[in-house]
Amino acid sequence: MGDWLDDARKIEELERERCIQAHRARLRPSGPSRSHCLDCDDEIPAKRQALGGITRCTPCQTTFEKGNRR
Repeated sequence: MGDWLDDARKIEELERERCIQAHRARLRPSGPSRSHCLDCDDEIPAKRQALGGITRCTPCQTTFEKGNRR
C-alpha cells in the first residue's frame, strides 16, 4: 500500500509522459525552406534553412507561436 507521495509521483510521471507524447505528435515542418522570412522578409540563416520547411526567422516564429497560444 503506497502513501500519498507515491501516488502524486505516479500522477506526475503519467502527466509528463502525456505531455511528451503530445509534443512528439505535433506536425513538423517539411520540404524546402524559404530563403527570406514570410513575415518580415529578412534573410533566414543557412543553419536554420537546413532544418527544412522553415518559413520564418527566429524572432517572427517566436511571435507567431506566442500568438497561437492565446
